[in-house]
Amino acid sequence: MDVTTEREDGVLTARVEGRIDGATAVRFEEAVRTAMEEGDRGLVIDCGKLSFISSAGLRAVLLTAKALRGRNAGFALCAMSDPVREVFRISGFDSIVAIHPTRADALASFDS
Repeated sequence: MDVTTEREDGVLTARVEGRIDGATAVRFEEAVRTAMEEGDRGLVIDCGKLSFISSAGLRAVLLTAKALRGRNAGFALCAMSDPVREVFRISGFDSIVAIHPTRADALASFDS
């Protein structure tokens, strides 16, 4: 799993490539946590190259969302493949976190 980040208008985007599972979930959380800066308004996780997410990965996403909520920062996911989106739907996480079709849509959601 690789995480690359970029910042635009105070919103951090983390692009995840590969799998978030039991072996990589903690590394994912650490990568996102260390990339966030105090002034960031929110975080977008770009799932365009995410090939798989396990229950450990879902937990890592949920913990990240809760941490951001605690500091009044937004959180969104975007660009999910159909299999990854299905995991979020089956688990009910699609009703807990905002999921957008594109990164542009996710970034725009922080302005509304």
